[in-house]
Amino acid sequence: MFDTYIFSRISTKNEAKMNGICAFLKEHDLSVDDDVEFFVVAYSGDSIIGCGGIASNILKSIAIAPELQGSGFSLKLMSELTSYAYEMGRYHLFLFTKPSNVKFFRQAGFFQIANAGEKLCLLENTKNGLKKYCNRLKRRKLEGEKIGSIVMNANPFTLGHQFLVEKSAKECDSLHLFVVQEEGSEFSYKDRFEMIKLGTSHIPNLILHPGTEYIISRATFPTYFIKDKGVIDSCHTTVDLQIFREYIAPSLGITHRYIGTEPQCVVTNNYNLEMQQCLISPLLKGSKIEVVEVPRLTTKNKNNIISASTVRQLLMFGDKACLANYLPQTTIDYLSHLSYQIAIDPVAA
Repeated sequence: MFDTYIFSRISTKNEAKMNGICAFLKEHDLSVDDDVEFFVVAYSGDSIIGCGGIASNILKSIAIAPELQGSGFSLKLMSELTSYAYEMGRYHLFLFTKPSNVKFFRQAGFFQIANAGEKLCLLENTKNGLKKYCNRLKRRKLEGEKIGSIVMNANPFTLGHQFLVEKSAKECDSLHLFVVQEEGSEFSYKDRFEMIKLGTSHIPNLILHPGTEYIISRATFPTYFIKDKGVIDSCHTTVDLQIFREYIAPSLGITHRYIGTEPQCVVTNNYNLEMQQCLISPLLKGSKIEVVEVPRLTTKNKNNIISASTVRQLLMFGDKACLANYLPQTTIDYLSHLSYQIAIDPVAA
């Protein structure tokens, strides 16, 4: 059965083909995440017998007909999928899977780097990828008793972000700031990184780190094989913080992680609460890391919490004149460079 088959490369924009792929995945209790761009699909005649998706450098929605699972076909599908990614210049690949599938993906050249118990494992296609990244970090390690860290999206960089960085830096011998590497936000990774760089250039003991796949973005985290959103969020938190505590923090001697209070977003607030447990849990390797929660900055009249989401709303729908109450001058100048027309009235909010 299925002695002959062909592989096809299909864009997720091809609705007709995607209908068949979605139906096949549904039979395997899987779905398609919004960020998947392409599929490699194996057809035997008109029937789909296997498929796998590519979302940036993450492989997702990999499914194989039951009759072919454990056969040589499985590895052929993985070979076709990784070859397609390589042709697009995506050489460093990741995938999330259930623990029961780890053995197969190891045979396909992937190596486990983190897990969320019996729910999920994260693998990459190089044995020493995380080790090499940590070795690069060690070259930026500075001595000191109190080494702080912040992980920041900054979409865009606000006075609240600036306040958090300045306060943290004053309390630490040195402070490492990691920028979340993801696209799909209102502002690109490149623009967010530049706004952070400009808005923190006056802080002498700050070390700014470019984005990395090892700071796990919620935007790219898989939802296609876990249906419960609460479980998805918990798995994301566990995997992200496991890598941070066991690999990233020891490489830089990090002792503290700073966060802002989160009164508006339930998901982020839950992440912060879980962080305080994960970074001191005896179940994880690595030294304990103290979490320092800093109250959110408010506008001068104390009426409004300064948040990036409020700024995005003001830019899109509201009165741009009050943005000086929310943004440092460096961000205002950068947004003007991006063709945002901002009239400044600092007493408007």
